[in-house]
Amino acid sequence: MSDLDPQTVTRPAMPALLKLAIDFGPLLVFFAANKFGGVFTATAAFMVAVLVAMSVSWWKVRHIPVMLLFTGAVVLVFGGLTLWLRDETFIKLKPSLIYAMFAGILLLGLARGRSYLKLVLGEALPPMSDAGWTKLTRNWALFFLVLLAANEVARQILTTDQWVNFKVWGVTGATFVFAMLQAPLLQRYGVKPEAEG
Repeated sequence: MSDLDPQTVTRPAMPALLKLAIDFGPLLVFFAANKFGGVFTATAAFMVAVLVAMSVSWWKVRHIPVMLLFTGAVVLVFGGLTLWLRDETFIKLKPSLIYAMFAGILLLGLARGRSYLKLVLGEALPPMSDAGWTKLTRNWALFFLVLLAANEVARQILTTDQWVNFKVWGVTGATFVFAMLQAPLLQRYGVKPEAEG
């Protein structure tokens, strides 16, 4: 492989607590700002927090994860529309768009015989067989479709404050539980790295 091959590039590891802050910090900022200033203040704070998260990621490891880049772009576009039009519908639609895009990308990859999830998470998870990656990708694609449906129902029947609680605590909790439920699959299809020598 050439020196420019992205698979040979090693990046400095980001401390676990900092990664957690980058992943969930903007969402907690959104929740807190909504409590004290309402959804429009929360939207503006969310946009700033996402930009800060991307900047910190670049500053620490000279890399911004693809999911953070995509989420950040959607937050900025839909957050901007929310503030410009003074219509909270757009910020509530943002998760639905993200879930639909993630599910669509993963399912498209499966239809083409590839696991795009492996491209994103391959370095973060233990080595797995191709069959394992296929099943994990299918599971996450279906989970994103469930989140899409749940968000569409929630934004129609809940008040804005209730929807914020659903988004911050309900979806985050469900995602943690779902990720933990994938542990047996990771074990079943895990492969040991080949010994060198």
